[in-house]
Amino acid sequence: MSAKKSSKKATLAKAYSLSKRGEGPNPIDIHVGQRLRLRRTLLGLSQETLGEAVGITFQQLQKYERGANRISASRLFNLSQVLGVPVTFFFEDLPASGPEAPLDGGSETQEFESMARRETLELVRAYYRIPDEGVRRRAFDLVKALAGEPEMSGQD
Repeated sequence: MSAKKSSKKATLAKAYSLSKRGEGPNPIDIHVGQRLRLRRTLLGLSQETLGEAVGITFQQLQKYERGANRISASRLFNLSQVLGVPVTFFFEDLPASGPEAPLDGGSETQEFESMARRETLELVRAYYRIPDEGVRRRAFDLVKALAGEPEMSGQD
């Protein structure tokens, strides 16, 4: 197991035990905040712009994204409308919680982390700005070929 995975396991275990004692953010609040940040950045919105759209400060939005402050149901509903996603989006890929749940999210955790990286978000935004669908498909095939994966032209 890599040092990074061990560190992540320890961080998750600590977050769970702290939240059980009321001393830190709940892992669910952290997850919801990460999903909020992911969607905001995929849309290319700043914290200030999104905050204005829902009537909160960018500082409050930062706290939501870190999981430091819990998002109320009405605020989450409002955010989902502004971001164009169902409320369930914020809970997708939520790992099981509790002491009996595995702390190693494995490839799903790695996949989520790679989706949250700025480089990935910029790549996705640039990809969808390509106006010609055929060119976009060829770019997709090129990236897959460079990554050593077989071509998938004609499929979505």
